[in-house]
Amino acid sequence: MRAIVYRRPGDSSVLEPSEREIGEPGPGELRVRVVVSGVNPTDWKSRRGSGSAAATAGLTVPNQDGAGIVDAVGPDVTGFAVGDRVWLAISAWQRPESGTAQESTITLAERAFPLPDGVSFDVGASLGVPAVTAHRALTVSEDGPSRLHPGALAGTTVLVAGGAGAVGHAAIQLARWAGATVITTVSSPEKAALATAAGAHEVVLYRDPDVAGRIRAIAPGGVDLVVEVAAGANAALDQAVTHERSTIASYGNDGGMPLTIDFGRAISLNLRYQFVLIYTMGATAWAAAGEDVTAAARDGALAVGEEAGLPLHRYPLEQAAAAHDAVEGGVVGKVLIDVAPQ
Repeated sequence: MRAIVYRRPGDSSVLEPSEREIGEPGPGELRVRVVVSGVNPTDWKSRRGSGSAAATAGLTVPNQDGAGIVDAVGPDVTGFAVGDRVWLAISAWQRPESGTAQESTITLAERAFPLPDGVSFDVGASLGVPAVTAHRALTVSEDGPSRLHPGALAGTTVLVAGGAGAVGHAAIQLARWAGATVITTVSSPEKAALATAAGAHEVVLYRDPDVAGRIRAIAPGGVDLVVEVAAGANAALDQAVTHERSTIASYGNDGGMPLTIDFGRAISLNLRYQFVLIYTMGATAWAAAGEDVTAAARDGALAVGEEAGLPLHRYPLEQAAAAHDAVEGGVVGKVLIDVAPQ
């Protein structure tokens, strides 16, 4: 079968085409014929040898997420059958040969989730890391729900930082599906249009000199929950627009600025900072995310494409290096690799 592999960390030039044998799934495993592979920042960071998902030495097949069709089931696996459509999340986490940049991958059954009929492989390959991260961020508030469904976030105001990014896009869509009022911050009018298309009720340019005032004008009492991509850079803003018992759920620190907390304000408001990394969250949270994200996809709440606020950028498998470069270069939207005909 065709595959893309690398044998040492480095820039995208270490990615090379390879022919690999198709293996058989063992206990707890599925074999999935990959149709579309999704590329995330974690993939190029891993390839460079950095980040939480950094690959180990030896042969590695890149890309954590994807969508395809089950074509073999391990001896003790229940709940899946040959022919099932699935979406995959962190397939290659601690399993360097289980990446999705290949025609067939053997993955853990716990990292595969049903892809509902009528939901495209493009949507399936765009879920994974972004949607699970967004789900986790939206379900960690002390006073909020641990599961998402229509109405779960009714009466809640959510601020999504970076609403034009992949996680921000998923957070907007999941929060809207669950009934929240969604405010988002972006850097430009072009990105504002994407965030609006994703479903944000209000969009604020974060370079506005009175961005906190703008958000407070929309939510005079403050926001209940912040989904944060730049914990350090936005620390003062997040603490200024929250209220008693609000939660700031941070999954990233874009810009690398130190996180400074106004202790007096934070303790007086009983603020909660929750850091979100899906690779080390518990099995219960993973099961909840898989079920809820699948339900949202079934309801049509997780659309992709420019008209849904997430432009798609497609590459054939042989151009995986260019796909990685696009993500590393900060392309706006979702990068997909076409592995097999849909």
